[in-house]
Amino acid sequence: MKTVFELSKPGRKAYQFPECHLLAYEFDSKYLSENELELPEVDEVSLVRHYTELSNHAYGVDNGFYPLGSCTMKYNPKINEITAALPGFTNLHPLQKKRDIQGSLELMYRLQEALKQITGMGAMSLQPAAGAHGEYTGLKIIKKYHTDRGDLSRTKIIVPDSAHGTNPASSTLCGLQLVNIPSLEDGSVDLDALSAACGADTAGLMLTNPNTLGKFDKNITKISQIVHDAGGLLYYDGANMNAIMGVARPGDMGFDVVHLNLHKTFATPHGGGGPGAGPVGVCEKLASYLPSPHVTKDRSGTYSLSTPENTIGSVKAFYGNFNVLVKAYTYILVLGREGLRNASEMAVLNANYLKHLLKKYDYDKDSRCMHEFVLSMEKVHKETGVSALDIAKSMIDYGIHPPTMYFPNIVHEALMFEPTETETKETLEEVAAIIIEIIDRAYTNPEEVKNSPKAAYITRPDEVKAAREPKLKA
Repeated sequence: MKTVFELSKPGRKAYQFPECHLLAYEFDSKYLSENELELPEVDEVSLVRHYTELSNHAYGVDNGFYPLGSCTMKYNPKINEITAALPGFTNLHPLQKKRDIQGSLELMYRLQEALKQITGMGAMSLQPAAGAHGEYTGLKIIKKYHTDRGDLSRTKIIVPDSAHGTNPASSTLCGLQLVNIPSLEDGSVDLDALSAACGADTAGLMLTNPNTLGKFDKNITKISQIVHDAGGLLYYDGANMNAIMGVARPGDMGFDVVHLNLHKTFATPHGGGGPGAGPVGVCEKLASYLPSPHVTKDRSGTYSLSTPENTIGSVKAFYGNFNVLVKAYTYILVLGREGLRNASEMAVLNANYLKHLLKKYDYDKDSRCMHEFVLSMEKVHKETGVSALDIAKSMIDYGIHPPTMYFPNIVHEALMFEPTETETKETLEEVAAIIIEIIDRAYTNPEEVKNSPKAAYITRPDEVKAAREPKLKA
């Protein structure tokens, strides 16, 4: 496929601007580039065909099965897009006076209240722009809470070795020191290691429950007590909330801070379909530390934007990604309390069914999972030379997006699947048959699997060369 620059021919235009009757503004030369902009010159039909062809190479949940473990790539109901596109929302300006945006502020307030109920937290901010941004915000709150109390020694965040990679990154960005503790074989927290790590320098523990192996940590109340007895706070990574939404609440488990991924759990587009939203909820004693501005409601029913007393300040311009908030609120409103619970129950059922169909390669054959599970291709790799990466790449030829690979790190040759609640029984059976077929072919024709995919637009790049000799521009 040619790039739009390769299609460019001097003098061609896709659009003719009307004549401007306004006076031209003369910018100071220090703000102007000495070089002409290198923009492609193409006619309208060439431009349309170019971007249409590009769109045909994109892959999303609307195209097919997308089992990216720990990322909850669930179907986004189209009613979410309809409501977010309503002129009353899209024609707003963030600097409008509050009297003119009461409807939008009410939506945000109602979403805050709904998320408080879902998580069991005392207060909620909608400002963070995505999951990792929510982590950063939550850790900033934890850090300021300890600092304001004069407890300056609390500089360490405990993170299990099975945690999401964004956890240590967010901790470091906040200026907190990372303490990594080992997980047990099922990915749960090693209580002895946690007890040994906790002390007067512990700011908090970052934890995902269910964990990255799709297991609910039954020791969560003991974990909470260990951390709180040491004076630390518990942070809940909400990436796996789709397993327990409407069933269990982080606040009831003892967590003090939680972030949610609205672009995952609440069905708004994820990844290239973004942007995201990562609201942060806190227990009552931390409510005054939330980012500013915060949506409040007075006795007269008027909605306002306030500044919490001990706020960490703004973490994003204005109020967050408002359009995503509209979609998430629509999702919650349509499903309701029972619908949200049913979505989680179906997600768990689907994961366990697919896990059963692939039990021969399951990392943990003897127990049930929550929303996701992990296969280990270690035995296949040793016997055939075909790696988890090779198998994942081969799935592309069957029109299936690869699962998460080589994560969590505690499982060798890992493939992590999260089918979500929106896939049918027939789809799961078809996918399981394809994976088994690929693994069987690894034993009969390993080179073919190693050279997959064959049918994709981009086949098998030399990943070592790409890492050592990156080509970052044309």
